[in-house]
Amino acid sequence: MRSSSLLILLSICLGLAACTRGASIDTALQITKPSMETTASVVRPDVGIPQAPVPEQAGEQSVAGHISEAGMTAIAEPDRVSAPALEQVALITPPKPALRPKPAARNSAPAARGQVYRSRFSDAKPINFGKVTPQHHAVHGVDVSRWQGDIDWEKLRERGANFAYIKATDGGDHLDPMFRKNWEAANRAGIKRGAYHFFYWCRKASQQADWFIRNVPKVKGALPPVIDVEWNHLSNCKRRPSRADVIEKMEVFMDRLERHYGQRPIIYTAPDFYADNLKGAFPNHPFWLRAVAQHPSKVYPGREWVFWQYSGSGLSQGVNGRIDLNVFRGDESAWWRWVGKTSG
Repeated sequence: MRSSSLLILLSICLGLAACTRGASIDTALQITKPSMETTASVVRPDVGIPQAPVPEQAGEQSVAGHISEAGMTAIAEPDRVSAPALEQVALITPPKPALRPKPAARNSAPAARGQVYRSRFSDAKPINFGKVTPQHHAVHGVDVSRWQGDIDWEKLRERGANFAYIKATDGGDHLDPMFRKNWEAANRAGIKRGAYHFFYWCRKASQQADWFIRNVPKVKGALPPVIDVEWNHLSNCKRRPSRADVIEKMEVFMDRLERHYGQRPIIYTAPDFYADNLKGAFPNHPFWLRAVAQHPSKVYPGREWVFWQYSGSGLSQGVNGRIDLNVFRGDESAWWRWVGKTSG
């Protein structure tokens, strides 16, 4: 009995010792939660990674002005990293593979080609132009202003508007109230767009150029700006300057636009104004000619042209009322080459 009691007592003592050792090991292996403290050089973000804002149009400035720096968001980063820290990172981070050098950009890369829509316009006053008609040209387009009201640009393109010139300004203080809306909507519809200015003969050319630049954004992919020069019997400016004054004013205006946009402006004109002032002038500028009764070769003999306005009484789905119709001189390949060469 005595020996059995001793054995029992010894077993109890060994069990207690084992329990004590186990508790010590568990205590030593306990893992503490990570600290939420921050250092002075690294800021712990309290939100998810911010998404970069997507611009409405790449490379495009807002018509209203530039985006303010206050609207941009940045993630705080340490100002300085110690040399030992960099060495430790180098030990565990494999070096990045060498990047292949990018090919040199071409000076006149061709524009990305899209679909050219066949013209399905009609005309309230159709004209027989003879052997060469507007329908012989592959690329049709329109020019618009406030007088066309609200335009369904998607539908207008489906009907054949591959390009659109949009009235922006005239004189030195008038902005077409529909310009901004038309400018943005035409672009969303995938139509090549450009802006034009109606020249006012009772205002300084430099003031008119500054007014146009102030209101028409410099946008990559836009068509060259247009100066619209004609005699307007509805204008309150009845002045008709001499040919020399006309050419001088046009040069001032176009030179300023060319310096700003990097594109040579196109001259739009009508038969009477051309006969009075522009015959033989500006041989190095592209022309956009109004000829709604005869082919331009008969109205402007010897003058090369890029656009021909062949109707002021066009009809199309997407527009209430009449609209000006135009063609580009050349086939589809010539159109895309010209766009690639001249677009901003």
